[in-house]
Amino acid sequence: MYHLNETHDPSLTSWVSSANSDDTDFPIQNLPFAEFRRQGSSEAFRGGVAIGDQVIDLAAVAKLKLFSDLAQEALQACSHSTLNNFMAMDKAAWSALRLALSTALQEGATEQAQLENCLIAQDDVEYSLPCEIKDYTDFYSSIHHATKVGSLFRPDNPLLPNYKWVPIGYHGRASSIAVSGQTFPRPCGQLKAADDEAPSFGPCKRLDYEVEVGIFIGNGNTLGEPINIEDAEDYIFGLCILNDWSARDIQAWEYQPLGPFLSKSFASTISPWIVTTEALLPFRSSFSHPEDDPQPLPYLTSETNSQSGAFDMTLDCFITTSTNQEESRLSRSNFKHAYWTAGQMVTHHAINGCNLQAGDLLGSGTQSGANEGEAGCLLELTTAGKNPVTLNNGETRTFLEDGDTIIMRAHCEREGARRIGFGEVRSSILPPKL
Repeated sequence: MYHLNETHDPSLTSWVSSANSDDTDFPIQNLPFAEFRRQGSSEAFRGGVAIGDQVIDLAAVAKLKLFSDLAQEALQACSHSTLNNFMAMDKAAWSALRLALSTALQEGATEQAQLENCLIAQDDVEYSLPCEIKDYTDFYSSIHHATKVGSLFRPDNPLLPNYKWVPIGYHGRASSIAVSGQTFPRPCGQLKAADDEAPSFGPCKRLDYEVEVGIFIGNGNTLGEPINIEDAEDYIFGLCILNDWSARDIQAWEYQPLGPFLSKSFASTISPWIVTTEALLPFRSSFSHPEDDPQPLPYLTSETNSQSGAFDMTLDCFITTSTNQEESRLSRSNFKHAYWTAGQMVTHHAINGCNLQAGDLLGSGTQSGANEGEAGCLLELTTAGKNPVTLNNGETRTFLEDGDTIIMRAHCEREGARRIGFGEVRSSILPPKL
């Protein structure tokens, strides 16, 4: 676990003036990482860090040789078309580069004259995936979501017996994950309503989004070597926003006995910026299960995880339609209410000796709260399509239509700390390809 240091000081300001705005996602206290290039160019993608409304080009900074030792090595690792080499270096390197950048970007820094030439406006760049995502696992960590969805299908027994004992997850499809801006055709597959004699083939009729948090693995573990809960967060590089799209009607027919397949593998969309776990340190929260619930088994328990295992991260979801670009809020929830922490997900994933690798992505599962307006998907929000939601423009939705765009944003805010954000993830649905 990291410790608060000078990079978290809420009074820090930057010579990049836009980073000092109260409403920026990217003050100097944040410094998230992405892969970018100038929009419409044939430049190579390379690592960048967000500061205000600018991106600092890490490959350009590396050529200046302003930093030394581990920070300079980390800069060189960020100069490639993916961040995998940098993520694999471990938290000492991540922290060294963060500190060097924080110092060089502060108001009055002597490096300003040289670094000003390394800035590119975010409006002028495009992004790729921040790293090669070698594997993807989606968890099911929101008990509020699991209970509400379970009650739609099993009113008398919404939670299966294992839910409160084990972090539930399944292996998803890494190759169909794309960065914000993704468009995809409505998926097709086998569909079967309860009263149909046989399944039919056609476009999904119950297309849904899922508000999730993406957890990026940094340095991995050796095959056969479990990860201890005390060390689990040393393997987490940072977090992003994840929209893990779902074809509910395809899923309903295919998921037994092995779980989701075509209903989840057609698209998942992530925000371009990875906010490091070190930047998120001021926004950690305590974690516990209710006293009447089973308590986590010893391998999933530690004092640190209990004291600060959760992330106080607000998640907002909006929709625009093909006929109206006015955003309608669909939900607001918070990652701190997850039933399992990121550290527990990592520990459980590797407890059998599974080798996690730099760039692996873990999805938190749909994040919902207990209250109205906190449902992280339409399945839950509309009670499986029985109660349509009305948008600001007067349109209604039970599930998504072609031309709809889903926008998700996230931020962390707490008294005594500088507000930081995650940018946004947006993606749109195209007509099916039959």
